Formats: sequence, C-alpha cells, structure tokens
Amino acid sequence: MNVSVPAVMITAPASGQGKSMVTAALARLHRNAGRKVRVFKHGPDYLDPMMLEVASGHPVYQLHPWMTGEHECRWRLAEAAQDADLILIEGAMGLFDGDPSSADLAKLLGIPALPVIDAGGMAQTFGALVLGLASFDPELSLYQVIANKIGSPRHGDMLKEGLPEGISLLGAIPRHDAMSIPDRHLGLVQASELNNLDQQLDQAADVLKAAGLEVLPKAVSIPAAEPANPDALLAGVRIAIARDLAFSFIYRANTELLEAMGAELHYFSPLTDAQLPPADALWLPGGYPELHGGTLANNTAMAESIRGFYNVGKPILAECGGLMACAEELSDKEGTVHLLFGLVPGRAAMAKRLQGLGMHSLTTELGELRGHTFHRSTLDTSWQPAAYTHKQAGTGGEAVFWRRGLVASYFHGYFPSAPTLVAAIFRGKPELFAGREGLRQCDT
Repeated sequence: MNVSVPAVMITAPASGQGKSMVTAALARLHRNAGRKVRVFKHGPDYLDPMMLEVASGHPVYQLHPWMTGEHECRWRLAEAAQDADLILIEGAMGLFDGDPSSADLAKLLGIPALPVIDAGGMAQTFGALVLGLASFDPELSLYQVIANKIGSPRHGDMLKEGLPEGISLLGAIPRHDAMSIPDRHLGLVQASELNNLDQQLDQAADVLKAAGLEVLPKAVSIPAAEPANPDALLAGVRIAIARDLAFSFIYRANTELLEAMGAELHYFSPLTDAQLPPADALWLPGGYPELHGGTLANNTAMAESIRGFYNVGKPILAECGGLMACAEELSDKEGTVHLLFGLVPGRAAMAKRLQGLGMHSLTTELGELRGHTFHRSTLDTSWQPAAYTHKQAGTGGEAVFWRRGLVASYFHGYFPSAPTLVAAIFRGKPELFAGREGLRQCDT
C-alpha cells in the first residue's frame, strides 16, 4: 500500500552552495512547527548526518543505490513515510555529479529535486542556471528552487523574476551568521563539538521562516517495501566499539545490523577509558585520531589493553582512523609524532592533500562489502596487503591488512551490503579471504 507524504531532495549545482545547513535548518523549522521530520543523506557521509539528527530529532540513514542498494533505499523511505510529516534527503556534490548521482536517487524514489543555489554575485544568470538544471534530465522532477546568500530583498526579487516558466522560488535566504558552520579537512566539525548547535539551528530556522521557506513541498506517493531480515550470525558475540571525538565515523545502519545479527554492543572511549570492556571482538572505526594524538599516546593503559586483545588473537576491525591508531606511530598535521597502539608496524602520517576518495568494494567468497574511502593520511608499513579493494570508478584500490584477528584498512564498509562477511570478520574466521589467489596473513 502506498503512503503519501511531502518529500524532496535538497541538492545544488555544486558543493559549497550551503545545502547542508539549509537542509538542517529546514528540518529544525518544520520540527519547531510540530511536524515529524525524517532526514536522509545521499552517499557515504558521516558528518552531515550528525548535524541532521540534532536538527530533526530522529535517526538519519544513508541512501545510495550502489552502496546501500536500491531495495534498501526504497524500504527505508517507505518505513519513514509511515508516520513522517515531511521527508528531506540531502544530496551530495552537484545534482548530476557521481554515479549514482543525487538525481539518480531522486528518480529512483520518485521525489522532486530542490536545488539550493548560492546567488551571491548573480542576477539573471540565476534563471539560466535553474533552466539548465531543470531541463538536463527530462525524467527528473524539479519545480522549485532556493536562492542562498542573497544581498538584499531587491536581489531576491530579481532572481524570482528571472526564473523560467513552471519553476518557482521557494525562498531567498539572506546572508546570516546562523547559516554557516565550521568545517575541517574531512568536512563539517562534528555536531558533538559545537556547544551552541541547538541554539544556532533555531536561529537558522527563523531565518528560513522569514524567507518564506515554511511551505511544505508537494506530497509524493511512497510505495511499501519490506526490509531484509538478517540471520543471527553474531548471536552472543560481544563487540566493543570505540566511540568518542577521535572515533566517531559509524553508520547507524552498521550498528543496527550487528544488533539484528545478535551481537551485544559495548561502547568505550580510547581517549578516556583505561581498558576495554569485556568483549569477544573489537571495532575501531574512523574518525579524527590525528586531532587527539597526544591524548591517545598518553593513555598507555588503553593502548596496553588493546595490544593485549590483539596478542591473544581476538578479532579486530580497524577502519581508516582506526587503522591509523593501530600503527606504531602517528604523525599529525603539525608533524608531531605520537606513539600509538603499535599493532601495525610503521607510521601513519597526515599529508597536505587528499590521499584517497571514492566508492570501493571488497569482494570475497563470503560476499561483496561495499563502502568508500576518504582520507588525508598515508601509512608506511612493512606489512604486505592481504587484499585490495576495488574502486567503483577509476583506479587505486585500498590495501586491506590481515594479521591474526586484525583486519585493517582505510576502507569504510557499509555492513548491510555483506552481512555474512561482516559476521566472519567479527568472529575472526580464517575463511575471510578464502578463494582469493595468493592471499595470506601479513608477515610479522
């Protein structure tokens, strides 16, 4: 049975147009009006969903036809539509950028695109840009647009007057301090680091309300879809998960899958805790260990606890920042070298430019784990990789290291894409890389 609910894809002609903050402010605006707002994020992003959860007050999940799969995109949207008053999906990059693009996702789900365009320094060209976005793909629905960072009310009127027929201006947002949020080398500053985020979101919501953006988008029909029910492959397995300011890149769908497979999750902080909680397996997710190298190095009790866990051969998954922390040394962006967990010989070092970016997959006999890579550091180690990921577009797979129970890589995996493989990782099964010619555990 189909459900009808207002829904829209917040997108832009390019990155840097302000769509993240506009999406968050829209969510808070309608939440403050008493509506239940569900927000999703297109693509493999950890940081935007943190802010969007604070803005909406509800969980935020990733939607990506390749990484999460088309069926999961449909059932997550259908699940949200059961009781939501509004559904917002924040796009990634430009509207037609990437494969699949935000436009592809909008068409898959049957929802319209709502571009946010930085109109600073622009007048009639605004209309030409909107016309191009609206006509580039006839299968894409686009009937409204948002002008961002206008200079004056008259500026907004000019933009409205220049729009092509059939497309209206939802609102023109003036420049305002509440509409900006700090970022760093991997994206937005984490929501938990912003002390006044709730107050800022309320202010941003007021800015949007004054600009006329409180009007709901058109309702769309969302067809029903059933979620997958994974087997209890991790029944009774206790997994310790690092979660603090240094280790925070965790898909909500990943932890929910682990629980659905029967795992018991126990969170801890490598920054402040002295030892690991009782556990059968350990997950060190990505994050910002390079910003907290001194604190991690000084917490020698935790480092010893993690080394002890590794030395007895228990399963460990270390992703990106987790891999960096597992190295003997970590050189931060100032060049200061910190002694870290010491599971992987060698040094992780911050670089001046991006070292890895894109969608990747790891294929084994137990399934194809899909995900992405995005890092500004390098790893110099004597270990030889047990495998390499495959980059969806282009060349340059990420090394995957396997030693005892440790699986470590710059690759971030989306667990629901390969539940059997994920279960094998956390159970430390030797058949993890079975059937792949020439693979073996890393040399000591």
